[in-house]
Amino acid sequence: MTATPAPADATAPEKNDFIRQIIREDLASGKHAAVRTRFPPEPNGYLHIGHAKSICLNFGIGQEFGGLVNLRFDDTNPAKEDPEYVEAIKEDVRWLGFEWAELRHASDYFEVFYRSALKLVEDGKAYVCDLTAEQVREYRGTLTEPGRNSPFRDRSVEENLDLFRRMRAGEFPDGARTLRAKIDMASGNINLRDPAIYRIKHVEHQNTGNAWPIYPMYDYAHCLSDALEGITHSLCTLEFEDHRPLYDWCVDHVDLVRNPQLYQPLVDAGFSVPAAKPRQIEFSRLNINYTVMSKRKLLALVDEGLVSGWDDPRLPTLQGLRRRGCPPAALRLLADRVGISKQNSLIDFSVLEGCIRETMDSANARRLAVIDPLKLVITNLPAGHAESLTFSNHPKNAEFGEREVPFSPELWIEREDFMEVPPKGFHRLVPGGEVRLRGVGIVKCDEVVKDGETVVEVRCTLDPDTRAGLPGADRKVKGTIHWVSAAHAIEAEVRLYDRLFSVPDPDKDEAGKTYRDYLNPESVRVVRGYIEPSAAALAPETSVQFERLGFFTADRRDHAPGKPVFNRTVTLRDTWAKA
Repeated sequence: MTATPAPADATAPEKNDFIRQIIREDLASGKHAAVRTRFPPEPNGYLHIGHAKSICLNFGIGQEFGGLVNLRFDDTNPAKEDPEYVEAIKEDVRWLGFEWAELRHASDYFEVFYRSALKLVEDGKAYVCDLTAEQVREYRGTLTEPGRNSPFRDRSVEENLDLFRRMRAGEFPDGARTLRAKIDMASGNINLRDPAIYRIKHVEHQNTGNAWPIYPMYDYAHCLSDALEGITHSLCTLEFEDHRPLYDWCVDHVDLVRNPQLYQPLVDAGFSVPAAKPRQIEFSRLNINYTVMSKRKLLALVDEGLVSGWDDPRLPTLQGLRRRGCPPAALRLLADRVGISKQNSLIDFSVLEGCIRETMDSANARRLAVIDPLKLVITNLPAGHAESLTFSNHPKNAEFGEREVPFSPELWIEREDFMEVPPKGFHRLVPGGEVRLRGVGIVKCDEVVKDGETVVEVRCTLDPDTRAGLPGADRKVKGTIHWVSAAHAIEAEVRLYDRLFSVPDPDKDEAGKTYRDYLNPESVRVVRGYIEPSAAALAPETSVQFERLGFFTADRRDHAPGKPVFNRTVTLRDTWAKA
């Protein structure tokens, strides 16, 4: 399937970084008539926030320059890959707001990779090696010492062809032999010291079954996949910079552009093959503190039950961020704000939270909720009194409209909005003091009911002259608090999420500690609160601001009619700044 890319927003300011500058120069010079990029994840885990930067870059460039962007699964290591990850990755890309031109898999090209490897053998540029993995490491040398040639490096072309075909036929056990590129064992770049390009693995593949007992190495398959798809600019993170000479070596020596017979099986199968020579360009990855993004460590957190799963709202996975309620627009804003550079840097978690707040503040309606309830009784209203009050759904945008909120003499307020012995500067409810109930009027605390040392109820009188529309409505008091009607409110489960780790760098190893030792014990608290009825009626994944409390999202899995469950997406202010 080939899709037309979404047009760029003509009103958006032009982005200018070194990658876009290269692309503009390539288009202006006529080197390329059009741009084509790709996002090439390996389906061996769930995507995380670091991948979001790459997704936004590749698909964003496609939109800006009217080019095509492929989603390609680099599925060359079937032992670690799973269809579950494939489906999750496709869902994540679409959730971020992007659609690919073509869905491809490295496994689509296995026959082309094999034919290309035969060509390298025939040209004397690859050989079958019998060294074990440990022996290969011994022969490779170090950063300061050159490597040594494998004793099998000078096998004849005929012998190498025979052995490689027998590898393909499945004659040899796992690890018995590899096919290695013949480059330079004395190269200062260790990646060029005769790297393996094929290994033996008798493992069933999710797409090709048991058809292949050999699988190409990533560095070999990745560059040829780019060349087959006509990728003009192959964008990857800085750790692949030292791999670029190998990338170029494989592309140049296989030379698919001049050897179309190598990819004829793809043409026969109906694939479009706009073979070209791609250019690899590296950029800095997205690193954020107070989290870990190693797939190995994320897997350990899940497997050891330290989090509830891959979509735990405390994880940096896109599935976790989505479940927490992070808007995809916030991640696109973060990618723009962080920008593209060649310099690795560590982004503070507050930058992500700021992007979330900024996005949610303008996009989400307001609702009333109380998450640590204390009963407030208005004693000068009849016990059966009930009315509806009109509230704006958004204080800054009239287009959100209005809603009716039920009101009665018995209310729930936040426990922290009342103090018997207040500190200096406390402007909320105190014994004998007054406070404005949001949208209602001014109440005075006349009586405090306690059970032992615990306050269980405050009794107040409402100044009727301060109701909306009456002469005393403008009377000034220093504090305003929110509430929900006890007679009408719906009980809800509220999950208060915070940062998963208590230190900025949980990867640090000090005094024998690991990242597990830095887990934040306050990273989630589950409380029973009360919400106004209209909040309970919201659909899963709907986000709102609970006034004065933060931005919350109806859980996409557990929220249901009669059983509301809300996740705190982000607080209204950065609560970690002072800490």
